Amino acid sequence: MKTDLSTSPYHIPVMLNECMQGLNIKKDGVYVDVTFGGGGHSRAILDRLENGRLIAFDQDQDARENAEALKSDSRFLFIQANFSFLERYLKVYNIGAVDGILADLGVSSHQIDDPSRGFSTRFDGPLDMRMNTNDGEQSAWEVVNNYSAEALQSIFSRYGEVHNSRTLANAIFTTRHNAPINTVGELVAILKRFAPKYREYKYYAQVFQAIRIEVNRELEALENFLTQTPKLLKPGGRLVVMSYHSLEDRLVKNFMLKGNFKGEPEKDFYGRVIKPLQAITKKPIEADEEEVLRNPRARSAKLRIAEKILEE
Repeated sequence: MKTDLSTSPYHIPVMLNECMQGLNIKKDGVYVDVTFGGGGHSRAILDRLENGRLIAFDQDQDARENAEALKSDSRFLFIQANFSFLERYLKVYNIGAVDGILADLGVSSHQIDDPSRGFSTRFDGPLDMRMNTNDGEQSAWEVVNNYSAEALQSIFSRYGEVHNSRTLANAIFTTRHNAPINTVGELVAILKRFAPKYREYKYYAQVFQAIRIEVNRELEALENFLTQTPKLLKPGGRLVVMSYHSLEDRLVKNFMLKGNFKGEPEKDFYGRVIKPLQAITKKPIEADEEEVLRNPRARSAKLRIAEKILEE
């Protein structure tokens, strides 16, 4: 069955061909796309399958609605859940080991361009930033208005690498005592006072990235996801992960190369390195100039590929 691969305004898939090559797709294989988004990567996988199967995950309600276009395809199953619950849901649906797992860790263009989601400084809107808007967990509003100055400084420094994190955290802490900081515009008005000249938008992006990571527990979810993948892949199965900032890429790189997140190899009694995956890419694959011109969000993408080590 051939699916429509015309690019959707929802989300232009980044490094599509490189991802497909990385998965090394078999026509009768079983694959998982843990970040369905607009479905660009999923559609490309389906186009390469005959009697295989694709399971897609995404916690975003908009992604679920987008997946409706594929519901008539018997090879396709959509699960509305965070990828940190990957193993649990595959068991629920009685799905055994799979041939490939794909993760595109970027925020979709649709999420960024929707003012009500609060992801972008280009639009005023509520301080939300939840990937799953049905989730009762805290939003960006709770982080900005309820975290202590010390906690704000910590997330700005750790997750955004903001150089004046203490000064900014204290300014937010002081401002909110007069009135809550309710909108993106109100937060940006504070950031303007501390942003380096000519680098304002990069500074805003660093702060918003830090808050978004905290709201969605993104690094914790990524670690949980990665640790599940070796037991879910068949021997020779592929893990393909695309990240968009150094914090994510470091976790992916260490896990693929060393088998853990510390980056130091662990060895067994006989001195053999303990790692269930073999990195196919020692260095990340990056988008070429042509793709970056066509899709600017590809500029920061780093693609890494690993393979489940064949059993002896």
